[in-house]
Amino acid sequence: MRTWRLAAVAGALSLVAACTGGGDGDSGGRGGTVRILAGSELADMRPILDQAKKDVGVTVKLDYTGTLAGVQQVLDGSAGRGHDAIWFSSNRYLALHPAAQSRLGPSVKIMSSPVLLGLRASAAHRLGWDRTRPTWAAISAAAAAGKFTYGMTNPVSSNSGFSALVGVAAALSGTGSALDAPAIERVAPSLRGFFSAQRITSGSSGWLSDTYAADPGRADGLVNYESVLLTLNAAHRLPEPLTLVYPADGVVTADYPLTRLSSASQPASEALRSLTDYLRRPAVQRRVMTLTHRRPAVPEVRPGAEFGAQPPELPFPARPEAADALIDAYFNRLRRPARTVYVLDVSGSMRGARLAALKAALAALTGADTSLSGRFQRFHDREQVTLLPFSSTPRRPATYVLPATGSAAALARIRADTEKLTAGGSTAIYESLEQAYSVTGTSSATDRITSIVLMSDGESNQGDSLADFRSWYGRRPLALRRIPVFAILFGESATSEMNALAALTHGRTFDARLQSLSAVFGEIRGYQ
Repeated sequence: MRTWRLAAVAGALSLVAACTGGGDGDSGGRGGTVRILAGSELADMRPILDQAKKDVGVTVKLDYTGTLAGVQQVLDGSAGRGHDAIWFSSNRYLALHPAAQSRLGPSVKIMSSPVLLGLRASAAHRLGWDRTRPTWAAISAAAAAGKFTYGMTNPVSSNSGFSALVGVAAALSGTGSALDAPAIERVAPSLRGFFSAQRITSGSSGWLSDTYAADPGRADGLVNYESVLLTLNAAHRLPEPLTLVYPADGVVTADYPLTRLSSASQPASEALRSLTDYLRRPAVQRRVMTLTHRRPAVPEVRPGAEFGAQPPELPFPARPEAADALIDAYFNRLRRPARTVYVLDVSGSMRGARLAALKAALAALTGADTSLSGRFQRFHDREQVTLLPFSSTPRRPATYVLPATGSAAALARIRADTEKLTAGGSTAIYESLEQAYSVTGTSSATDRITSIVLMSDGESNQGDSLADFRSWYGRRPLALRRIPVFAILFGESATSEMNALAALTHGRTFDARLQSLSAVFGEIRGYQ
C-alpha cells in the first residue's frame, strides 16, 4: 500500500536531480557503510540516502523497528552488535533511561515534524478549526461529545502515537511542567474523552495513513506527523483534503536525531559524520522538505508555505516512571479496549516445534515477556481475546474478557488453555476466518477496536477457497468488512494468498519465517 507514496517520492527526486545536476557533487566525503537502526517512517528517506551514496560515497543500511523495541535494543546492548547508529524520530524517551547514556555518542538533528490533528476539511470547518486554533482541551471536549473521530498509532510501536499521548496529557495538565503520576490521574477523565473518538490504531504512521487513504469513511481524520498529513494531501488520494489543526497550547515535535552508537568503529563513525554533514547541506535540506514534507533543521533553509507556524513545544515527562505510567493508563484505562480473534492453525503439520512456538508466543502475551516492550504488549485490562483453533474444521472458540482490574487470573486461564492445544488434521483457513468474523459481531464496530489474527503454516486444503471467502466477505455489512485480518507467514504459508487476503481486508502480513513467532505476535499488538 506504500508503493504509490514511494513512487511519488522517487519521481520527485528525479525532478529535483534534473534541476540541480543530480546533487551537490562529491565534496570529499570519506565514504563507507553505516548500519542504522531506524523508525519505520524513515523509509521515505531512501531516495535521499541513495543520492548520498552517489554524492559522498556513503552506503546506508536501514533496519526498521518500533519505538520501545528500539529503546530496548539500545538498553540491552543488542543495537550496538549490528548497527553503528540509531535514527528514531525522537530520543526523548530513551534519554529518560540513565543506562542508555553510555551506549550513545554524538547526535545531530536532521529535520523535524510536529504531531498534529488532521481533519477532513468539512469537519474542520464545522468545528471552526480552520479559522481559529483550538486548545487540546477544546479538541478533547469535542472528541468526548462525538463531534469527530480519528485514527492514531500505538504509543508503544510508533513515536507519533507516543508524542500525541504525551502532548495531549501535558496540555490538559495545564501546569507547564513535566508530567508526573498525580498529573496523569488528574487529567485521566479528559484523556478518556479524547481517546473515545479513536477508531483506527496502527503500529506505524505509514500504515495508518495508507489505511485511511484506502477508506476515508472510517474516521474524520488522523493524529499523525505534520509530514504524513501533508503527504496525504499532496498525493490527492482523499475525497477532500485534510485541514491541519495546530493546537494553540502546543505539540510534541519529532526532531529525528541521527545518533552514533558508542560501539561504532572508527570507519563507521567517519562515514556517519560524512552522512550527517551531507544531510544538513542546505540543498539537501530543501530536497528533504520537498520530498518528505518535514521541516528543515538548518537556519539557512526556511520552511515552505505549506507549513503552519510552529506551535509551542509541550514538556516531556522527566522520569521514565511517569512516561510508563502514562502508557499503562492509555492501554488499561483510557483508550477504547481491543477485541481480537486469534485464528490458530493446529493442523498436523504444526506438531512439535511449530506448536511449541505458537504456545510460547501466546504465553508472552499473557505476561511471560517481561522486557520493556513486552510489558506493554501483553493483553490489557478490559480487552476481549478469542482463541479459535482450527484444523480440518474450526474448533470451538474460547473467549476471555479481562476485567478492568486484577487480570492475573484471566491471563492464567488463557495461558493454561493455550498449553492444552494439540495438533492434527487438515487446514481449513477460510471457513475458520468466516467463523472468526461471526464471532466478532457488528457491535464491535463502535465499542471496541477489533482485529483478526490468522496464523497458519501452510495452504488451505479443506473447505472454502480464497475465491469463496472473497465472495462471502463481499456480502458482509460494512462494519464487519472494516475489521482487518493480520496474516502471519509461517512455515509453508501461501504467501500470495495471504497478501491478497490482507489487501482485501485492509490488514497486512507479518513474516515469521525470518524472526520468531513471539516477535511477530508482539509486533502485531501495535495494530490492535
